[in-house]
Amino acid sequence: MSRPQDPPRSFFPFGNPFRMIAPKGTKLPPQLLAVLSDFEATLEERLKNLIPKSEDEVVSLSWMTSAMQALCESHNDIKSLMTNLELPVTDWDEKWIDVYLDISVKLLDICIAFSSELSRLNQGRLLLQCTLHHFGSFSSDQLFQAYSSLDGWRQHIGSKNPRIENCGSVLDNLAGSSDLPKVKKSAKGKVLMQAIYGVKALTVFVCGVFATAFSGSTKNLMDMDVADVYSWAPTFKGLQNLVNEEIRVRFSSGRFTVLNELEAVDLSVRELYPIIQGVVDTIETESLAKTVEKLGRATENFSQGLDLLTKEVDGFFQVVLSGRDALLSNLRSGATVNDHILRGNKDAQVVN
Repeated sequence: MSRPQDPPRSFFPFGNPFRMIAPKGTKLPPQLLAVLSDFEATLEERLKNLIPKSEDEVVSLSWMTSAMQALCESHNDIKSLMTNLELPVTDWDEKWIDVYLDISVKLLDICIAFSSELSRLNQGRLLLQCTLHHFGSFSSDQLFQAYSSLDGWRQHIGSKNPRIENCGSVLDNLAGSSDLPKVKKSAKGKVLMQAIYGVKALTVFVCGVFATAFSGSTKNLMDMDVADVYSWAPTFKGLQNLVNEEIRVRFSSGRFTVLNELEAVDLSVRELYPIIQGVVDTIETESLAKTVEKLGRATENFSQGLDLLTKEVDGFFQVVLSGRDALLSNLRSGATVNDHILRGNKDAQVVN
């Protein structure tokens, strides 16, 4: 992971795609308004639950796990909303279909990138466990083996993941397509598009934080301007400002990473590394034992956090994939859908 030198990403070169004016046109009937209100109230509650209670929660693997859970639940809510609206896919405007499929393919790309980074971190965890295993005794041979494993960890964790490095362009495309199609005649369509907009704002924010934490650079951190006409907007802005500001403060102080559990491991490694680096005969056994114990606790917390987050990222991938597959299946069976939509989206490929 590299230390960032990037300025705050507070603007977009071609205007802010998240600036969305209050919906106009078709007035929502009371029943649909209630459906939308319930959806947005649930979204706001999830945003509130993601507000860290202290700076120590930014950015922890447990917070990232909760954020990914919120994404899974919100995207599942979109699928439930489609059912509740009783809006058959065959009645969808072509632009709505394009928006949904475009979002889904970009999210699959991002999930693949995140999964690859979690796999890389898990490989590094094995090196830490090897290091701890070699500290079963403090013989010269075992200390040499521990030193070798620890050196391997430092080289591995300091390397870059090309998929994460390329994640920024995918996020740019996802954010750049955030202007949703205007809905003039369909009240149900307006509810659907407004709900998708809210979930998309949450998605881009969370994915931006993930990409920032994994890359060690603020270049992927997103500052989105959401219109105050949405009931969840104030909560969203509060969450975004708090998390983004803390991340920037940490990076500006020269920290190796903003991931709390990884930072704890790195601090323990820094303490341990010089102790065993070529000065075996002068090692104080008691001091070494305490430092090894500290590294063991940090490694265990890191391991548990990785396991939980990996499970949630895999789950989110399946949520997005299942929703996309369901829509494509319905499109193939719909007689009123134009053939070019089917051909265009059938050939869409997830970037590996």
